[in-house]
Amino acid sequence: MGKSKILIVEDEASLAEVLTYNLQREGYEPVVAREGREGLRKAQTHLPDLVILDLMLPGIDGLEICRQLRASHRTAKIPILMLTAKAEETDQVIGFAVGADDYVTKPFSVKVLLQRVKVLLRRASEPEADSDVIESAGIRIDKRGHEVSVEREALSLTPTEFRLLETLMKQPGRAFTRHDLMDSAVGDIIVLERTIDVHIKSLRRKLGDAGQRIETVRGVGYRFRTDKASE
Repeated sequence: MGKSKILIVEDEASLAEVLTYNLQREGYEPVVAREGREGLRKAQTHLPDLVILDLMLPGIDGLEICRQLRASHRTAKIPILMLTAKAEETDQVIGFAVGADDYVTKPFSVKVLLQRVKVLLRRASEPEADSDVIESAGIRIDKRGHEVSVEREALSLTPTEFRLLETLMKQPGRAFTRHDLMDSAVGDIIVLERTIDVHIKSLRRKLGDAGQRIETVRGVGYRFRTDKASE
């Protein structure tokens, strides 16, 4: 099996060098872009297995790069790890909303970042479990096509959002803890429980009115309701 190719889009030269060195040590093949347009071009031409994407970049910022990668059929499923100095929850929600799969704020532990890279690559390489379709309350999940629609209108979800929705809809009415959802959708990396809340917030927004089906269970986590929410 060939080395996994990882595109680093980072304008800070010293950080790009640190990431390149450590990724090479782990057996990956890093490719570096120091500017937004260059990063987008290299993503489209090299088709990396994963993109480490800084949010604040000259030329085109990370959010716009993320949007364009998700909008293209060739790059839509490439895992994106967003790297930024911004730590506000609103920034995280925006990042997840445009298609980021994970979000790491500076300063960070290189070991933690490498573990997240490993998890994202493993998830991306997992074969689809089956071709079943899950459908409830106007929401339809096609697992083989990795497509979600609400009232026949297609939605663009990140892989993490897709897994969260699938987990919840597979067992409607069950209250999942945040740890349950982290295990099924985020993977075996150490993250704050608040990370799940950020993903759920983004998912609800994308689902529109149907997002009310994802109900907060106080003191526990979340559940999917097939009946009308009692609000």
